[in-house]
Amino acid sequence: MFSLLNIRVGWFLAWRQVRRTSRWTTSLIVFVMLLTFLNLVAVSGLLVGIVDGISNLYRQQETGDVILKTPVSKNYIEHSSDILAFLKTLPQVKNIAPRYVSSGMIEANYKTRTDYTDKPNETAAVIVGVDIEGEQALAGVASYIGEGSYFAPGDYDQIIIGSQLVDRYAFGGDIFPNISVLRNVYPGTKVRVTINGQTREMTVKGIIVTTANSPLAAKVLIPGYELRQLMGRDDFNLSQIAIDLNPGTDPGAFTSLLKRSGVGADADVLTYTEAIPNGVDEVRRTFQQIGTAISSVGLVVASITIFIVIFINALTRRKFIGILKAIGISGEAIEIAYMFQSFFYAAVGSAIGLAILYGFLVPYISAHPIVLPISHAILVAPIAETIPRVILLVVATVIAGYLPARMIVRKNTLDSILGRE
Repeated sequence: MFSLLNIRVGWFLAWRQVRRTSRWTTSLIVFVMLLTFLNLVAVSGLLVGIVDGISNLYRQQETGDVILKTPVSKNYIEHSSDILAFLKTLPQVKNIAPRYVSSGMIEANYKTRTDYTDKPNETAAVIVGVDIEGEQALAGVASYIGEGSYFAPGDYDQIIIGSQLVDRYAFGGDIFPNISVLRNVYPGTKVRVTINGQTREMTVKGIIVTTANSPLAAKVLIPGYELRQLMGRDDFNLSQIAIDLNPGTDPGAFTSLLKRSGVGADADVLTYTEAIPNGVDEVRRTFQQIGTAISSVGLVVASITIFIVIFINALTRRKFIGILKAIGISGEAIEIAYMFQSFFYAAVGSAIGLAILYGFLVPYISAHPIVLPISHAILVAPIAETIPRVILLVVATVIAGYLPARMIVRKNTLDSILGRE
């Protein structure tokens, strides 16, 4: 262990050295540490943020905070009207989006088809009957309409198509010829919708343009009352009920409340994390490991950089170090001085990095996600995971500063003063 006297002397020597070092040199070293810190935290955070962006899309556009789904053993949520009435009485509930869901076929350009041996311009799709106002309040569908417009109250024979069902947006055509998508479909185009053998001509009112992994991208929306007719349903039992909770409400506690109230007997009650498709969590952990590996390389590079900087600094000051030893300053105190210098660079770089990360990057990217083909990526940097990375960076930097200082200090005092090898 280092003695208290050597620590005090080392601190004095380090402070004196830092004050006398060129500002440009100090700034450059601190900048390297800043970049290393951001590499340690931001790279992994962005990779994880890609997956969390997908999860957020499902929460915003599909599940809300809590979703009620049709049980596997049933065709719909029984007593849906009673459940909706009950949900509207709960103070925790902010928005409700009731839905009917069915599979169906969408066909376009059938009026101009001349050769019936040609493959029809059609695609299979999940068709969702929505409550126009409820869906907009929960999912904000209108903000994703890239062409045309969202439904207006009372709309009839109108549909909205997801971008992955339209050739100019989807991963289809020449790239994946086996994927069936609609060609030459625009707002105002007439299409035929077939559900359970029932066919109706409808008009495309809008096209949703969003990322490929958006739950809206491969769906067709129509007003709920119209889908119920096409499905041949004379009841009001729903397929899904998505619930948006008031801020501060715990989704887990709310699902427990619904189950205790008896709702769980008629529907599967899931939080948004439970409803996210299988595999998302595995992909998240994979991306996190990749980010950690990339960040580790950056940490090694930064450690080598500090090692070289301290080594060159100590090497050019060999004579000075020899004089210090000759007048009675212990080698231990000199080593501590270089450790303090390394700590200073790492601490200042990390402090600036923390200020940039939580003062700008995290809130800005949360408010303005990075739009990627597969996700609206955010920056995930929980403080509980960031602090250990800061400690790791500081420790690695201090060790990188100690090793070259020890190499120089251990040389013969007289050789150091005379500059001999």
